[in-house]
Amino acid sequence: MVELRGRICVVTGASSGIGRATAERLARRGNTVVAVARREEKLRALVAAIADAAPGSFALAGDVSERGFAERVVAETVARCGRVDVLVHNAATPLHKHALRVSPDEVEATLRTNFLSAVWSTSAALPHMLRAGRGAIVNVSSFAALVVPPREGAYAASKAALCAWSEGLWSDLAGSGIHVALVHPGPIDTEIWEKRQEQSGYRGRRWPARAVADAIVRAVERRQHEVVVPGRNPGLVAARWMRRLAPGLLRFGMGRMDPVPTGVFDEARGRTDPDRR
Repeated sequence: MVELRGRICVVTGASSGIGRATAERLARRGNTVVAVARREEKLRALVAAIADAAPGSFALAGDVSERGFAERVVAETVARCGRVDVLVHNAATPLHKHALRVSPDEVEATLRTNFLSAVWSTSAALPHMLRAGRGAIVNVSSFAALVVPPREGAYAASKAALCAWSEGLWSDLAGSGIHVALVHPGPIDTEIWEKRQEQSGYRGRRWPARAVADAIVRAVERRQHEVVVPGRNPGLVAARWMRRLAPGLLRFGMGRMDPVPTGVFDEARGRTDPDRR
């Protein structure tokens, strides 16, 4: 077991929700936190709140969906702190929208934030971690990557790409001293529900963001490769088994819970151009 204390930890999407809870958790354990997000005022408030526990912490405001900024986060962290020990890729944008209503531009933007940003900063950080002979990378995916809900295809695809990237790193970094953890949050009470483009049919319980933050810390300390949060929720366990054993029944149940929006097929038919047939 590795004690997560006195480390330089970069947390993306740190202005709220899981990111903020993770930054606070790391700070309480005496780690220096580099808080990354777009909303500078919220980052400043976070750094002020953790200043007593982690006085060397600082914020970097910007958009990780831009490759230059994602790489600069690592460069500036190393320049100011001398190293980067832990990367927590939590930044994400929701895309809860029917496939016939989502645009290619929206899908591309989602992939850049939810997947490519992690690739860019990981690639920038790995040489520094290899030189140090240690490091940890935590990629925050989603339970949606394991069992895809209705109207979550593009979002789930971005998270599934993050899963595949993480699994590849497990093999590629074997023996390097660098640990890669993959965390799948289920229904967590964050701003992501308020930002959805279409209303979700889910009406169940939402777990607090601190549950994911605790899981992230445990995954690093115990060198866990893959974690689902909450871990023992009967609904999530049942969904995973149904996907393997009775996928048709699972799709039927999800369709009843979150049916196809009225008129979506007619809308798509109306976008056709008869002159181009």
